[in-house]
Amino acid sequence: MKLTDIFALLGGLALFLYGMKIMGDGLELAAGTQLQKILEKLTTNRFLGMLVGLIVTAVIQSSSATTVMVVGFVNAGLMNLNQAVGVIMGANIGTTVTGQLIAMDIGTVAPVIAFIGVILILFAKKQKVNYFGMVIVGLGILFIGMTTMSEAMKPLREVPEFRSLMTNFTNPFIGVLAGLVVTCIIQSSSASVGILQAMASQGLIGIGGAMYVVFGQNIGTCITAMLASIGSNKNARRAALCHVLFNVIGTAIFIGVSFILPIDQWMISLAPGDTVRQIANLHTFFNIAATLLLLPFSSVLGKIALKLIKGEDKAEAEMRLEFLDSGKSIETSVAIVTLEAELNRMENVTRDNFNLATSDFNHLEQTLFAKVNYQEELIDYLNKEIKKFIIKTNQSNLSKEASKTVNRFLVITSNLERIGDHALNVAEHARQCLEHNLTFSDTGLKELNIIRTAIQEMFSIANNKAYTPAERKEKVYILEASVDKYTEQFRKNHIDRVTNGVCNIESGILYDEILTDLERVADHLMNIAES
Repeated sequence: MKLTDIFALLGGLALFLYGMKIMGDGLELAAGTQLQKILEKLTTNRFLGMLVGLIVTAVIQSSSATTVMVVGFVNAGLMNLNQAVGVIMGANIGTTVTGQLIAMDIGTVAPVIAFIGVILILFAKKQKVNYFGMVIVGLGILFIGMTTMSEAMKPLREVPEFRSLMTNFTNPFIGVLAGLVVTCIIQSSSASVGILQAMASQGLIGIGGAMYVVFGQNIGTCITAMLASIGSNKNARRAALCHVLFNVIGTAIFIGVSFILPIDQWMISLAPGDTVRQIANLHTFFNIAATLLLLPFSSVLGKIALKLIKGEDKAEAEMRLEFLDSGKSIETSVAIVTLEAELNRMENVTRDNFNLATSDFNHLEQTLFAKVNYQEELIDYLNKEIKKFIIKTNQSNLSKEASKTVNRFLVITSNLERIGDHALNVAEHARQCLEHNLTFSDTGLKELNIIRTAIQEMFSIANNKAYTPAERKEKVYILEASVDKYTEQFRKNHIDRVTNGVCNIESGILYDEILTDLERVADHLMNIAES
């Protein structure tokens, strides 16, 4: 095998992988956020979850991407472990579509397919058509890469050592290990099956040797989800572990069955003389059969994962991200869900801090002030990290709908950070009252608490999914307008009290500053409701 053949093989593999990525990205963008919504809502039972996982993976051409989405949803608390297991099983079936496409052998017209896709991308005015152009380009590039790899492998037919190596794959241990390692490296069972099919097209491997490699490839594809679960909560790590357990148990069963039943002969009888199609059929058969066998026991897989990963996640707020990893790239599909989960956490911390800071306008104890101060640092930290993640997400190829959503999140996190600042200001004013033995009149305290109650109601409405966006905006707008009226009226009342000597000037100044901070909090909540 010449050096040029090695270069051609690497170039073909690069085109194959890139074509898969473009095709998956195009399909995902064309579907918009519908795939995430389907995964989130239509997984009420394991059988429906399996079907949803199958369809979504068949669309985006990657079980790894689907499983990463599932891990993200579990981490965000939108999906429980039992639901996740069903989706993961379905994803394993959906990923076999790529192998079936490759088996169609349309390599001769692949350049024409790619050309048509480019025309759609360059000249179509509708964005949806552009996305479908990406899909067609990806499909064409995939087959060009497949043909290039296949041609580059021709000289290997004349290398006795390589042919001898291929015969070793009939050993279950060696075959499974080879499939596992290669798939772990390229992080895609579809791609590694494609490489296997390219080898088969040149007569380098038969179904007897390919069978155990396919089994190993199904285990190797779990690496992506395992990597995605690093730094996630325990349930998310359990979901990734269930993916591993499912494929390991399925492989163990099939290796045992292969000694009793002639699985390879069945595949040959389905597609005589076509090893490429036999491999595609085996990949599909393995995943369908494993799912049918193990789906009734999906809850058992969940229990095993619970046994292996014990304990609960800490409930206390820590100076870290719970749902995002700003230092790690993430699938676009799961970015919006995890962003929203982290934003909800930031909103809860901000609301709690406002309630603590305004719990006693006259005498805020040191322990409470320390907690307010710490939570304000946490709010600043979350604001910075969420914005970093939003910028990184915006750099990826987002659909218009997803881009608008992400930009709205940017507005929300900025406003939450400003609310945190005003809450800290109020806490500092209350500390000054305590340190300088200053007090507000009973009437003044009553007025401040009226505004506090209105703001608490605004908090509860601003992100309440029970209302439509229009209803939220209207309800918050009414409350914000009432806060403005209260502030104007109470400021006049306050001036009268200072003039009449009911309040002293020093406490009067602090009262006025607290009013200003409370009014600003209401303004920022209005901005959030509008977003």
